[in-house]
Amino acid sequence: MTRHAHTDDLALLISALPATLQEALSKLPREELLEVVLDLGRLPQARLPGRAMDLAETPVTRADLDQVVSNVGEFGADNRAGIEGTLHRISAIRNRLGVIVGLTLRVGRAMFGTIDLIRDLIEDNHSVLLLGRPGVGKTTKLREIARVLADEFNKRVIIIDTSNEIAGDGDIPHRAIGSARRMQVAHPDQQHAVMIEAVENHMPEVIIVDEIGTVAEAMAARTIAERGVQLISTAHGNTLDNVLRNPTLSDLVGGVQTVTLGDEEARLRGTQKTISERKAPPTYNAVVEIVDHDQVIVHTDTAKAVDALLRGREPGGVRRTPQGEELVTITAAPPDAEYIERPVAFSIADIKGPVRIFPYSISRDSVDRMIRDLRLEAVATNKPDRAHLVVTLRSRVEDQRLRRLVQATGLPVYSVKKSTTSQLRRLFLDIFNVVRGMDDDDINEAVRETEAAIQRAIKEGVVVELSPKPPALRKVQHRVASRHHVITESVGSEPKRHLVIYPHAFAALKEGQVY
Repeated sequence: MTRHAHTDDLALLISALPATLQEALSKLPREELLEVVLDLGRLPQARLPGRAMDLAETPVTRADLDQVVSNVGEFGADNRAGIEGTLHRISAIRNRLGVIVGLTLRVGRAMFGTIDLIRDLIEDNHSVLLLGRPGVGKTTKLREIARVLADEFNKRVIIIDTSNEIAGDGDIPHRAIGSARRMQVAHPDQQHAVMIEAVENHMPEVIIVDEIGTVAEAMAARTIAERGVQLISTAHGNTLDNVLRNPTLSDLVGGVQTVTLGDEEARLRGTQKTISERKAPPTYNAVVEIVDHDQVIVHTDTAKAVDALLRGREPGGVRRTPQGEELVTITAAPPDAEYIERPVAFSIADIKGPVRIFPYSISRDSVDRMIRDLRLEAVATNKPDRAHLVVTLRSRVEDQRLRRLVQATGLPVYSVKKSTTSQLRRLFLDIFNVVRGMDDDDINEAVRETEAAIQRAIKEGVVVELSPKPPALRKVQHRVASRHHVITESVGSEPKRHLVIYPHAFAALKEGQVY
């Protein structure tokens, strides 16, 4: 991935500083400079990737701060200013009386080639939410997205520029945004209103917004998306999970609602009666987690990723780098149950007679009660050397005694966070592949076929198709495959719909896999 950066404007930022600091900066690698920090009474610093360097041996004075303030634009309500015609951002720190006692001069650069990893999402008219830590390049990507959509695809693009950070200070937008138009926001509290104004007054095909952070802005974003306008935004948060757990922003990805299930449905699902579900379709089709400048994790189906998170699973996604793509590792363990060790060949279907369970730090009575309630062909035993598997608490999986036992016996170990009835029920349904209304022989046959296919896919590195099965048995097969961390997909139409198992080498090439 080739990148080119406009850095000519850096001279304008440096010229706003006192002469002694200008001279010190001239000795540093200009292309690495990220920001200059001036705090009253402290040594001035230049910050570069992974390090900070003092620029003088004397502390910053009020005169130094006043000189910089006089050389930059007016500070807005968000304590940000700029230098006209540039992308640099100057942020102020004030004391209780409103007097400036610190300045952060952040270098703004127009970068080209920063959206290569996500260009397909932009071209396909997806609404995209960009996430990532401060300084990772979210705003830089927004600039290039605006330019590409406006100049290369001739779309009507409007940027909502609250702090003039995307298109620079002054009335004339920076050349980095191409022919995209820019609407400035007088006060941060008005960003949501300007977003709606842009749609109502200027007929955009694309709206670009930086730093969505309030409920009003989230609602405005949903309104825009529902009107068929492509929306490209950033938001506070590093990952999709961060946004989902943020009550202010969760609506961007569909929101969360609490649902109470009936007794029968809860039993069929193997869950508690009160669960969390997605409330609405996501505002954004895709979510991009920016890990660093050359690495992103892309969730091309936001709804699917959110649903996985709400079920206690990993959201998946594809990790993209200039070297290629790979599927993010997915584990499908229930939220309150964790599988920690398993011999590859282990299968309930292969056990003749009752399955013997050794409870470790869990009441044997609780295990016996669950076996009776679910009518399982199993017994609890206090002799680990005769057991087929171990069930324990998550907090005890690191016990040295248990570790020695596992090493000596090779037993698979399952754990639950708490030994409540609901969590044990969920775990046992998973372990024993319980499907109501299905014949045990059919279930065991489906499990054996799946286990054999998984071993072949892993050892030979080939794609293996299973025989057609009804939906309930396919669900069992998906569950078995998830324990081995292979990817499965249901293909075909009923009654010939069946599973396809992909080896690890093929995982990165697949999209739309079933969890």
